[in-house]
Amino acid sequence: MASCQNQTSKTPAIDPANFDLSVAPNVDFYQYATGGWQARNPLKPEYSRFGSFDVIAENNQKRINDLFQEMTKLDAAKGSVEQKISDLYKMGLDSARLNAEGAAPIEAGVRELLSLTDRDRLTEAVARLHHTVANPFFGVGVQADLMNSDVNALYISQSGLTMGDRDYYLEPENENIRTAYKEYLKKIFRLAGLPEAELDKAVAGVMDIETKLAEKSWSNVELRNIPAQYNPTKRADFEKTYDAVDWAAYYKAMGIGDFETIIVTTPSAIAAANDLMKNAPIEELRYYLAAQYINAAASYLSDEFQQASFDFYGKVMSGQQEQKPRWKRAMSVPNGTLGEAVGEMYVAKYFPAEDKARMTELVKNLQKALSQHIAALDWMSDATKARAQEKLSAFTVKIGYPDKWKDYSTLEIDPAKSYWENIVGANEWYTADNIAKLGKPVDKDEWHMSPQTVNAYYNPTTNEICFPAAILQPPFYNPDADDAVNYGAIGVVIGHEMTHGFDDQGRQFDKDGNMNNWWTEEDAAAFKAKTDVLVKQFDAIEVLPAKDGQPALHANGALCLGENIADQGGLRVAWTAYHNSLEGKEKPAPIDGFTPEQRFYLGYATLWAQNIRDEEAARLTKLDVHSLGKWRVNATLRNLQTFYDTFGITDGPMFMPEEERVIIW
Repeated sequence: MASCQNQTSKTPAIDPANFDLSVAPNVDFYQYATGGWQARNPLKPEYSRFGSFDVIAENNQKRINDLFQEMTKLDAAKGSVEQKISDLYKMGLDSARLNAEGAAPIEAGVRELLSLTDRDRLTEAVARLHHTVANPFFGVGVQADLMNSDVNALYISQSGLTMGDRDYYLEPENENIRTAYKEYLKKIFRLAGLPEAELDKAVAGVMDIETKLAEKSWSNVELRNIPAQYNPTKRADFEKTYDAVDWAAYYKAMGIGDFETIIVTTPSAIAAANDLMKNAPIEELRYYLAAQYINAAASYLSDEFQQASFDFYGKVMSGQQEQKPRWKRAMSVPNGTLGEAVGEMYVAKYFPAEDKARMTELVKNLQKALSQHIAALDWMSDATKARAQEKLSAFTVKIGYPDKWKDYSTLEIDPAKSYWENIVGANEWYTADNIAKLGKPVDKDEWHMSPQTVNAYYNPTTNEICFPAAILQPPFYNPDADDAVNYGAIGVVIGHEMTHGFDDQGRQFDKDGNMNNWWTEEDAAAFKAKTDVLVKQFDAIEVLPAKDGQPALHANGALCLGENIADQGGLRVAWTAYHNSLEGKEKPAPIDGFTPEQRFYLGYATLWAQNIRDEEAARLTKLDVHSLGKWRVNATLRNLQTFYDTFGITDGPMFMPEEERVIIW
């Protein structure tokens, strides 16, 4: 894949060096198709997982870093995006300045939080953090109203767990992670200047607050239940129910104007936060708020802070052995903070017009194929099929980059201020930008990924599929490849995002993006019966064996259900689209000994080639709605008769009896 940087040579569509021919396709197709890739791409110390996505991401990082380095040589006008990008980048690189400043950039903020003795000042402290750097106790933000998707509404959601997921606080098998987290808290409190005698008390206070929040937080599976999270509440009733906050002062501090209704997503978690704010010891509350602040700042301070953060989040939680090089860390900040400004430069240099035209054609072909699949379903009524076809035809398709770019003219980056002060200012800008949307029409032209992001998405409230420019590189899209490989790669990605409109979550939204049950009861029951089979298939997967007294770790079929539905749908729809494209043409001859059908499935498997550390596999199994790469290939393909036919599979570990398989879309 590195050869894609050499403009004089072509990137091979299927690289034989990726294979592990010691393994038969019917034993472990993933290993057969990608084992050679894994052997040639051992994990570098900076990675906890490295796969095909990361190959492109690394290529992009180099491209973007080249753009940034060019900018640092310019005499950019103050207030220009070039000035903002280059100054933010240079501040991230300046380790001498960061180390000389030490904890100074956060001293005033920490001191103020630790001086909190009056519960009446709690609202002010929480609002300040919400507006700038963290979301202790809960989070408030604006997005489309799920029942009226043309208008932006105010939401309040659970938040405030520094480890990110409730299970880290509650499950016995995570005791080692909790121990490491306590050491991390002690380390950053010490670096921030807390007296040694206070450290244990401070850590205990933070753990007490966060554990109590965790006990009432919703699990990741529960958070996939969208209707359960739609609890519109009149403003007066909301303020009466959650009375620990001085809401008038909070709204003022956050810049929230008039509204009639707020949507409470996780009532039990918000109630727990409310109870803690009213009744927890004030000393614990101030330690908790200070920890939230210091943790948010750690990655933008001295090497000691950055190392402490990495030692916990990188080493313990993900298994990384070394931090990413400073240039990558520095580059990622302006790339995220001024994402569309960077994206505008990126597409001007790296995204040819013919790529957009080819993607537009592919999307139309995939849409036609999905329409055929809907029409042919044997488990869905004609009435529901008609509504599904309406939704499919109403898809908005976004390719490459937005038609209008985000305006960053009011976002200030000032090199006279500390790196952390600039990060705080940028966060304030984004909070204000989000809150300003309250009550206004949803901007359906807005993008939720930058063009240089190696990913794609489906958004149910706008019924749109989006494919940023950066994903259109090998192995996802290869202009040098035959159609079979490209349909098996980018074609499956397109079909995957389309299928999200009809997965267990997406199906709950209509063609206009409103949460609306357009299914008959019988069709909904038939759909659930099929998805229950898929859940059980993935629940049976052993991700990691039992070890050192810890039980075996299994995949979570309910957590990954939407993505698993979309993987299967993407494969089936792309297969149909590819064969549609051959109508009236002579069937292509084999290439390198592989039929077009075989190349389709090999192209798909190549997308998920990766190496991963056990710690990261465990973390992602707990948190990520996507299955691990191996199972996105092996577990999904086991349901597809076309896969068996293509490789002549009639037995072996890859083979699943027909009566155990499930086909949804």
